[in-house]
Amino acid sequence: MSQLVIRQLLIDLKTPFALRWNGGDAFSSAFMNALSMSFPVGEQFFLDAVRNGLKALPADQQALLKEEVKGFVGQEATHRRLHSLYNQHLTAQGLVNHWEQRAAKRIAIMQTFDIRHAVAATAATEHYTAVFAHWLLANPGFLAHADDRLRTLWLWHASEESEHRCTAFDVYQALGGNEAWRLRWMRRVTWFFLTDLLRQTVNNLWHDGALFKVTTWRSAWQHLFAKGGLFRDSYAMWRDYFKPDFHPSKHPDDLSRDWLKTHDKAFALVNSAS
Repeated sequence: MSQLVIRQLLIDLKTPFALRWNGGDAFSSAFMNALSMSFPVGEQFFLDAVRNGLKALPADQQALLKEEVKGFVGQEATHRRLHSLYNQHLTAQGLVNHWEQRAAKRIAIMQTFDIRHAVAATAATEHYTAVFAHWLLANPGFLAHADDRLRTLWLWHASEESEHRCTAFDVYQALGGNEAWRLRWMRRVTWFFLTDLLRQTVNNLWHDGALFKVTTWRSAWQHLFAKGGLFRDSYAMWRDYFKPDFHPSKHPDDLSRDWLKTHDKAFALVNSAS
């Protein structure tokens, strides 16, 4: 069981930033901007799913998970708020958030399902974010030339995603969710997540005027598929989710703990869930 701390990130997100804020690189900036566009609606869905999942448990199980869920909800609510501010700058730059529109429609349909489906989808997506978080923290060069504020935002977010990677999974298990549906939702989330990410990144690059430039797709290959790239390096961790004995705690979180320890001046503690 995790003890999750809620933090207030001490950065200025009121001042605009460049469209190519990651060292002038069009692809990596557009890719990360696409991810940010998914977070406000996604984080709201996650915290609602886990909170409602907790309410559906018997009182004794609620007592065991209550503090962990409280910390999870606090962290996700903070992520939602900061990425909403981030996305306001993207809107001002002319980017259109198509991902949020598609996700909102799917979420509306899911509200009619048993709560275990929402928690399973959350657990699957949280695995994605934890795997990406591990890669981002393990590859500091990716953001080495980024706007300082956004580098801090992304690495802080990654650290907290790693920190609370077990919560939705734990709630799903406590609800008696079965393995078949856990794996079905990972397959569905994989399809929607990757296609939405690709479509939004392409749309962002189109707006930037960089979609058909060789340098753009050279950067995409380098950061995603070449040695050390996100998809190449993260595939094994993603695949672990399909193992019958998988639990998120089996993946390391030392990079997260190290970043939070060495960058404690970047945030203030709001409260602890313990």
